[in-house]
This record gives sequence, structure tokens and C-alpha cells, in this order.
Amino acid sequence: MIEFLEGNDAVVRGALDAGCRFFAGYPITPASSILAGMMRELPPVGGVAIQAEDEIAAIGFCIGASMAGWKTLTATSGPGISLYSENIGLAIMGETPLVIVDVQRLGPATGGATSGAEGDIQFLRWATSGGLPVIVLSPSTVAECYALTIHAFNLAERFRVPVFLASSKEVGMTRERVDLTRAERPPVLERRRAAAGDEFVPYRVGHPAEVPPMADIGGSHLVRYTTSMHDERGHITRDPHKIQRKVGHLEAKIAAAAGEIAMVREDLAPGAEDLVVAYGVTARSAREAVGEARARGRRVSLLTLQMLFPVPEGAIRRALAGARRVIVPEMNLGQYRLEIERLAGGRDVVGVHRMDSQLISPAQILEALDVP
Repeated sequence: MIEFLEGNDAVVRGALDAGCRFFAGYPITPASSILAGMMRELPPVGGVAIQAEDEIAAIGFCIGASMAGWKTLTATSGPGISLYSENIGLAIMGETPLVIVDVQRLGPATGGATSGAEGDIQFLRWATSGGLPVIVLSPSTVAECYALTIHAFNLAERFRVPVFLASSKEVGMTRERVDLTRAERPPVLERRRAAAGDEFVPYRVGHPAEVPPMADIGGSHLVRYTTSMHDERGHITRDPHKIQRKVGHLEAKIAAAAGEIAMVREDLAPGAEDLVVAYGVTARSAREAVGEARARGRRVSLLTLQMLFPVPEGAIRRALAGARRVIVPEMNLGQYRLEIERLAGGRDVVGVHRMDSQLISPAQILEALDVP
């Protein structure tokens, strides 16, 4: 069925289809329509949606609801992520499944509330203290907002981590024709819970990359939950060995699976010496530019990133094979270009940057490709 939807509408639909039954948020442009949509759609299916008193309360509600057994979602923009920061760390430390939608706008600070940008990319990666891995997905279309929201819930449940959906004002608030029944919807992954009656040690793992099962707070098992460094039973510890084991686990459970969970779209041309690497709303202009360059006789490859972190290094290296020059268009000052340069092996990496509230056009990318 063809519908006329905006990206934020598709996030709401994806969350519901992923089994989300709790939402808390605070109004902020350009994410407020997710709050409104969840408050409208959750009660009829037995869910709960709360407009919190502020962003700190919103993510706190979501962490509590998740640990009580519900799939949870919150949505905000850059200023809200700033306020989420401490509780993002709590979700990482407590291994709490949670999906956080960041509908990015022009920053810094209040910036341009109704202006588009994608300047939060590294902010999401390093949003809290400790530097431990997180997962960040990046949609470029309404259909991808739907599908990647479901992926985000699956990844949150599988790895017991907060997962970010790095949308943007232009993706979230632009309407387009879409048939969500034909979207690439992944099977929904349910939470792995500890069996009733078994001994339950909340953070025990057999090897660092293993993810422990969960038990609902208030259920039949005793669950200890703390923001401080703790051992496998949830007791606060200063034992260096136990601390290193905990930190190693929080890192390994994502890093070990980075290649498996990488999500990209490859459109690689044999013999191409130019490669365009794009994500988010700018990927739409990149597709147009690459198509036009090919129509004019140039061999150009395109790699569209749907997962930004962990960095899909294997896919990027495959795309780099044979390329002499890489074009990285971004609606920021070159944040992800740094990741490409790290892997480029001395190749010429050219950034196409724009941060004046206007979209990067296909013409700007063609100019960087030296296509007349």
C-alpha cells in the first residue's frame, strides 16, 4: 500500500512493529512528531507513552521501563543528547537495551532548530564518558527510517546496549511516497531472558564477547543495577581484575561482531578510480551524482553507509580496492571523513562539507569528482 509519510512517521511504525511498548520523550524540533506519534499509537496496543518534564527524566524513564522488561524508545535532537549523556553511560554500564533517535539539526547548542545538518555523528559515538563502543545507524529515506528502526531494536536486544538512529531534520520531516509492506523488514528479535528457577548471576559471561541473558526487575530473580563499576553479581568493585573483565566485555561484545552486523549498500563499478562514500540525507544527492557521472562516461563507485559505528571497516576496505580518490560528502565539517582517512592507506580523500542549513547538491559532488 502506497502511503505519503515522513521519516518520523516511519520511525513510529518501525518501533511498533519491532514490539516497542514504552516511549518517553520531551518536545524538541525536529523530533517532536515522534513523541506525538507514539503518544497517539502506543495506548491502543497496550503501551505507555509519556511526555516527561525534561530530557533527563525521559531517558531515565526508558531505562527503568527497559529493565522492567519492555522494549523502549526515546527521541530527541542534539541539545537533548547533551542532557541524555549521563544516562547513556548508565545504559552502557547496566547493559540496558534502548533505542535513541537523534533527529539532528544545525548545531552547536540551540543552533538552528528548523535547519538541517548531520553534525552529531561523532557526538553520538563519544556521547558519554569511558569511550566504550555504541551502535549508530543512519537512514537516508523514509523506508530506511522504518527498517533501520526495527534493526535498532534487534541490535539493542541482542547486545544489551543503547542503539542510536542518526536521522536528521530533512530525513525525519520530508514526506515521500513509500510502501512499507515492501520495505526490507528484518525478523523481530525478542529479548533473551534467564530461565525461571535457574541460578541467576546478572552479568556472568563465559567469554568476553558473550551477552548475558536478562531478568526483569520485579520478577522472580534478584537483579542488581548500578551505574558504578561492578562485578558479575552487580556488586560495586574496585578489584582491578574484575574491572578489566567488565570493561573488556563491554567492548568485546560489540567489537567481535562488527563485521557481521555491518550494514552498507554497495554500488561498485569495475575499474572505478573514484569512490563516493555517503550516509544520511546526503546519500540521496550522492546517488544522483554518481548516476549522472556514469551517464557522462565516468566510472565511479558508491558506498552508502547505513551503520556508522562500529565502523564497517571490511566493507570500506573492499570499496577502496582499486580506488585512487575518495569523495566524502557530509552536512558537517568532515566528521566521518576522519574514519575514511584512517582506512584509506594514503589515497586522496576529498571532503565535501556544508553546514549552512542547506543540503549538499548533486552538482557539488560532481564538482568534487571533476565531472564537467
